[in-house]
Amino acid sequence: MRFTYQTTLRACFVAYIVQAVVNNFAPLLFVTFQSAYGIPLTRITLLVTVNFIVQLLVDALSARFIDAVGYRAAVVGAHALAAAGLILLAVLPEVVDPFAGILAAVIVYAVGGGIIEVLVSPIVEACPTENKEGSMSLLHSFYCWGSVGVVLLSTLFFAVFGTVAWHILACLWACVPIGNGLVLCRTPISMPLDDGDAGMTVRELCSRKMFWLLALMMLCAGASELSVSQWASTFAEQGLGVGKTVGDLAGPMSFALLMGSARALYAKFGGHWDLDAAMLASACLGVVAYLVTCLAPSPVVSLIGCAMCGFAVGIMWPGTISRAAATLRRGGTAMFALLALAGDVGCSVGPTLVGMVSDLAGGDMKVGILCAMVFPAVLVASLLFQRAYRKRLAAR
Repeated sequence: MRFTYQTTLRACFVAYIVQAVVNNFAPLLFVTFQSAYGIPLTRITLLVTVNFIVQLLVDALSARFIDAVGYRAAVVGAHALAAAGLILLAVLPEVVDPFAGILAAVIVYAVGGGIIEVLVSPIVEACPTENKEGSMSLLHSFYCWGSVGVVLLSTLFFAVFGTVAWHILACLWACVPIGNGLVLCRTPISMPLDDGDAGMTVRELCSRKMFWLLALMMLCAGASELSVSQWASTFAEQGLGVGKTVGDLAGPMSFALLMGSARALYAKFGGHWDLDAAMLASACLGVVAYLVTCLAPSPVVSLIGCAMCGFAVGIMWPGTISRAAATLRRGGTAMFALLALAGDVGCSVGPTLVGMVSDLAGGDMKVGILCAMVFPAVLVASLLFQRAYRKRLAAR
């Protein structure tokens, strides 16, 4: 097999499928963990929290250690940790305290997932491709396709073999990071900066006003995504009165499909579009989609608005990363790590705000999601400010 930069791109796409596996597989087993091991829901909820906190810590710390160990060693090691965590998930609950074993496995694969999130974007950015913005958008679409694939293939496996065989499926999913890690051992990997060109330090980045604006955009992009997608299933069940299976398909599945479609569409045709204009149009569509979701008199129309949110936010995260790479050319690993951190903070803040406001409103999800409309609205304002700032610089 001949390893080229096209191989590198494909391996990076698969890396985001790996991240989708480590983030979405265990939640499919929460009911099984409750029934098989007697683990209460409060402790199972902790698994999601720990997974998120570990990835946040990796985002924060990776700016310091990744450059020291090198991109290849770090990304291959991340795949090894992801595979090890999935295998441990199948093994440890049977040989030690079940909750402790599951928690340990989650921590191991969360470290791998966090490193993948930080590293894959700069690796793609450094590949000698003509349409970098399109490549970045296509890259992030694979997380959407991976999320859909994990749910559908796992559901099919459980329908055929039963949930009792989940240990086998965990090991089968571990084959994905193992195979992709072996490819990344051989494929060419370039650094985002030229040899001898030192990247910006965290202090240098924090002294740039534009970096803070980009970090705010990343936070709002993450919050705009998760504010709807995390609650989409509950919203569908409440609004339409359907069961959980139908709710999952009508809510988060349609959201993920449309978000992935938006990213793939921009990857295909984005070379002919202005990124800033496309992001501004998407952010405006996001505001409209939130309004439709919350204010439409028909539950079906509200659900269509919910799915439309997925399309609207699709290019915001990869688009902000591309804009950061073009604006802060010496940003280096520190920039990508801190932007990932900002995005993950948004992924936590958005759903939390929706949940808290909905609870205060007596469980009305529409009120909670309506408050979260602040995130796409801030994106619109940030993009307009960025456009005015560039025009002012050009006029000097």
